Amino acid sequence: MIGKLLAVLLLLIILGSLFTALYRLTQKKDDSASVVKALTLRVALSIGLFLALFANYYFGLIPLRG
Repeated sequence: MIGKLLAVLLLLIILGSLFTALYRLTQKKDDSASVVKALTLRVALSIGLFLALFANYYFGLIPLRG
């Protein structure tokens, strides 16, 4: 149960980072460094989420359904 909650929380943080980058991209200021930082954070969190899901499956915390 905690694993599912953390996965959903991490997905919400990823979406928040994506919308932060979109907001900073649409501003009139030419501040591309903050957009790049937000998108880099999103990519890193996404990779971390996939690695955590694969590790949970490998250790049997997530059962295979099918």
